[in-house]
Amino acid sequence: MSTQLRLVTPRHKNRSVPVRPANAELVVAGIPNVAEVKRLMKAAQHGRYGHRDATLILVAFRHGLRAAEICDLEWSQVEFGRSASLHVRRVKNGKPSVHPLRGDEIRALRELRRQFPDSGFVFATEQGGPFTPDAVNRLIKRIGERAGLAFPVHCHMLRHACGYALANAGHDTRALQDWLGHRSIQHTVRYTELSPTRFKDFWRE
Repeated sequence: MSTQLRLVTPRHKNRSVPVRPANAELVVAGIPNVAEVKRLMKAAQHGRYGHRDATLILVAFRHGLRAAEICDLEWSQVEFGRSASLHVRRVKNGKPSVHPLRGDEIRALRELRRQFPDSGFVFATEQGGPFTPDAVNRLIKRIGERAGLAFPVHCHMLRHACGYALANAGHDTRALQDWLGHRSIQHTVRYTELSPTRFKDFWRE
Protein backbone atom coordinates (compact mmCIF):
# COMPACT_ATOMS: atom_id res chain seq x y z
CA MET A 1 0.00 0.00 0.00
CA SER A 2 1.57 3.27 -1.11
CA THR A 3 1.54 6.37 1.07
CA GLN A 4 0.41 9.62 -0.48
CA LEU A 5 2.55 12.59 0.48
CA ARG A 6 1.28 16.13 0.30
CA LEU A 7 2.75 19.52 1.00
CA VAL A 8 1.56 21.17 4.17
CA THR A 9 1.58 24.93 4.52
CA PRO A 10 3.65 25.80 7.60
CA ARG A 11 1.71 27.45 10.39
CA HIS A 12 4.60 29.22 12.04
CA LYS A 13 6.14 32.50 10.93
CA ASN A 14 9.80 33.29 10.82
CA ARG A 15 10.44 36.09 13.25
CA SER A 16 13.55 38.21 13.33
CA VAL A 17 15.34 38.74 16.61
CA PRO A 18 14.97 42.37 17.67
CA VAL A 19 18.21 44.31 17.57
CA ARG A 20 19.08 46.16 20.73
CA PRO A 21 19.46 49.89 20.00
CA ALA A 22 22.78 51.59 20.57
CA ASN A 23 23.18 53.32 23.93
CA ALA A 24 22.80 56.72 22.26
CA GLU A 25 19.38 55.66 21.00
CA LEU A 26 18.01 54.23 24.23
CA VAL A 27 14.76 55.91 25.21
CA VAL A 28 13.74 57.14 28.63
CA ALA A 29 10.23 58.51 28.40
CA GLY A 30 10.24 62.28 27.98
CA ILE A 31 14.05 62.62 28.09
CA PRO A 32 16.01 63.36 24.90
CA ASN A 33 18.74 60.87 24.06
CA VAL A 34 22.08 61.81 22.52
CA ALA A 35 20.74 61.66 18.96
CA GLU A 36 17.82 63.92 19.89
CA VAL A 37 20.12 66.42 21.59
CA LYS A 38 22.04 66.62 18.31
CA ARG A 39 18.75 67.28 16.53
CA LEU A 40 18.07 70.11 18.98
CA MET A 41 21.47 71.65 18.28
CA LYS A 42 20.96 71.40 14.54
CA ALA A 43 17.53 73.04 14.78
CA ALA A 44 18.95 75.76 17.03
CA GLN A 45 21.48 76.77 14.39
CA HIS A 46 18.66 77.97 12.12
CA GLY A 47 17.48 80.62 14.59
CA ARG A 48 18.42 84.31 14.66
CA TYR A 49 21.17 83.64 17.21
CA GLY A 50 21.85 80.14 16.01
CA HIS A 51 25.41 79.75 17.24
CA ARG A 52 24.59 81.04 20.71
CA ASP A 53 21.55 78.79 21.05
CA ALA A 54 23.32 75.66 19.77
CA THR A 55 26.25 76.32 22.11
CA LEU A 56 23.84 76.80 25.02
CA ILE A 57 22.29 73.39 24.36
CA LEU A 58 25.71 71.74 23.99
CA VAL A 59 27.11 73.17 27.23
CA ALA A 60 23.90 72.60 29.21
CA PHE A 61 23.79 68.96 28.07
CA ARG A 62 27.49 68.15 28.49
CA HIS A 63 27.70 69.60 31.99
CA GLY A 64 24.19 68.88 33.26
CA LEU A 65 23.41 72.52 33.95
CA ARG A 66 20.13 73.71 35.42
CA ALA A 67 18.40 76.73 33.89
CA ALA A 68 19.63 79.05 36.65
CA GLU A 69 23.20 77.76 36.24
CA ILE A 70 23.08 78.52 32.52
CA CYS A 71 21.81 82.04 33.19
CA ASP A 72 24.48 82.74 35.83
CA LEU A 73 27.39 81.30 33.81
CA GLU A 74 30.10 83.97 33.42
CA TRP A 75 33.20 84.08 31.28
CA SER A 76 35.29 84.16 34.46
CA GLN A 77 34.23 80.52 34.95
CA VAL A 78 35.69 79.48 31.58
CA GLU A 79 39.40 78.71 31.17
CA PHE A 80 40.74 78.49 27.64
CA GLY A 81 44.29 77.51 28.58
CA ARG A 82 46.16 74.28 28.01
CA SER A 83 43.77 72.42 30.29
CA ALA A 84 40.55 74.10 29.18
CA SER A 85 37.91 73.79 31.85
CA LEU A 86 34.58 75.02 33.13
CA HIS A 87 34.20 76.00 36.78
CA VAL A 88 30.67 74.89 37.54
CA ARG A 89 28.80 76.67 40.33
CA ARG A 90 25.72 74.72 41.36
CA VAL A 91 22.46 76.05 42.74
CA LYS A 92 20.26 74.17 45.25
CA ASN A 93 23.26 73.68 47.56
CA GLY A 94 24.92 71.50 44.94
CA LYS A 95 28.63 70.69 45.00
CA PRO A 96 30.80 72.91 42.79
CA SER A 97 33.26 71.21 40.47
CA VAL A 98 35.67 71.79 37.61
CA HIS A 99 34.80 70.04 34.33
CA PRO A 100 37.11 69.60 31.35
CA LEU A 101 36.02 71.27 28.12
CA ARG A 102 36.22 69.24 24.91
CA GLY A 103 37.42 70.53 21.58
CA ASP A 104 34.01 71.22 20.06
CA GLU A 105 32.99 73.16 23.19
CA ILE A 106 36.16 75.23 23.17
CA ARG A 107 35.69 76.20 19.52
CA ALA A 108 32.03 77.02 20.06
CA LEU A 109 32.73 79.12 23.15
CA ARG A 110 35.55 81.06 21.48
CA GLU A 111 33.25 81.95 18.60
CA LEU A 112 30.48 82.89 21.03
CA ARG A 113 32.78 85.28 22.87
CA ARG A 114 33.71 86.87 19.55
CA GLN A 115 30.02 87.43 18.82
CA PHE A 116 29.22 88.89 22.27
CA PRO A 117 32.47 90.64 23.29
CA ASP A 118 30.90 93.12 25.70
CA SER A 119 28.98 90.71 27.92
CA GLY A 120 30.33 89.19 31.10
CA PHE A 121 27.82 86.38 30.77
CA VAL A 122 28.49 83.41 28.51
CA PHE A 123 24.93 83.30 27.22
CA ALA A 124 23.74 86.85 26.72
CA THR A 125 20.47 88.22 25.42
CA GLU A 126 20.24 90.65 22.53
CA GLN A 127 20.66 93.47 25.06
CA GLY A 128 23.85 91.90 26.41
CA GLY A 129 22.45 90.89 29.79
CA PRO A 130 21.81 87.43 31.22
CA PHE A 131 18.81 85.26 30.45
CA THR A 132 16.20 84.45 33.06
CA PRO A 133 15.45 80.76 33.73
CA ASP A 134 11.96 81.19 32.23
CA ALA A 135 13.42 82.72 29.08
CA VAL A 136 15.90 79.84 28.68
CA ASN A 137 13.12 77.29 29.06
CA ARG A 138 10.96 79.09 26.50
CA LEU A 139 13.90 79.21 24.09
CA ILE A 140 14.61 75.47 24.39
CA LYS A 141 10.91 74.65 24.08
CA ARG A 142 10.72 76.57 20.78
CA ILE A 143 13.85 74.84 19.49
CA GLY A 144 12.37 71.47 20.45
CA GLU A 145 9.27 72.26 18.40
CA ARG A 146 11.44 73.21 15.41
CA ALA A 147 13.38 69.98 15.81
CA GLY A 148 10.14 68.01 15.64
CA LEU A 149 10.65 66.11 18.88
CA ALA A 150 7.65 64.08 20.00
CA PHE A 151 7.60 65.68 23.45
CA PRO A 152 8.03 69.20 24.82
CA VAL A 153 11.57 70.00 25.95
CA HIS A 154 12.80 72.24 28.73
CA CYS A 155 16.21 72.90 30.21
CA HIS A 156 16.10 70.41 33.08
CA MET A 157 15.51 67.61 30.60
CA LEU A 158 18.97 68.31 29.17
CA ARG A 159 20.37 67.78 32.67
CA HIS A 160 18.58 64.43 32.90
CA ALA A 161 19.78 63.59 29.38
CA CYS A 162 23.34 64.22 30.56
CA GLY A 163 22.88 61.85 33.51
CA TYR A 164 21.47 59.02 31.42
CA ALA A 165 24.05 59.46 28.64
CA LEU A 166 26.98 59.27 31.09
CA ALA A 167 25.44 56.29 32.88
CA ASN A 168 24.91 54.49 29.56
CA ALA A 169 28.57 55.16 28.76
CA GLY A 170 29.50 53.12 31.84
CA HIS A 171 30.50 55.85 34.31
CA ASP A 172 30.02 54.86 37.92
CA THR A 173 27.48 56.39 40.24
CA ARG A 174 29.96 58.25 42.46
CA ALA A 175 31.66 59.95 39.51
CA LEU A 176 28.27 60.85 38.06
CA GLN A 177 27.21 62.26 41.43
CA ASP A 178 30.20 64.61 41.43
CA TRP A 179 29.69 65.60 37.79
CA LEU A 180 26.07 66.61 38.41
CA GLY A 181 26.88 68.19 41.79
CA HIS A 182 24.45 66.09 43.82
CA ARG A 183 24.94 66.31 47.58
CA SER A 184 23.07 63.04 48.04
CA ILE A 185 23.77 59.99 45.91
CA GLN A 186 20.07 59.14 46.09
CA HIS A 187 19.49 61.78 43.43
CA THR A 188 22.01 60.06 41.15
CA VAL A 189 20.95 56.41 41.23
CA ARG A 190 17.96 57.12 38.98
CA TYR A 191 20.41 57.31 36.07
CA THR A 192 22.58 54.27 36.78
CA GLU A 193 19.76 51.89 37.76
CA LEU A 194 18.61 51.82 34.12
CA SER A 195 22.07 51.67 32.59
CA PRO A 196 22.65 48.69 30.27
CA THR A 197 26.32 48.61 31.35
CA ARG A 198 25.58 48.49 35.07
CA PHE A 199 26.38 44.77 35.45
CA LYS A 200 28.61 44.29 32.39
CA ASP A 201 31.64 43.09 34.39
CA PHE A 202 29.79 40.80 36.81
CA TRP A 203 31.20 37.23 36.73
CA ARG A 204 33.60 38.10 33.94
CA GLU A 205 36.69 35.88 34.04
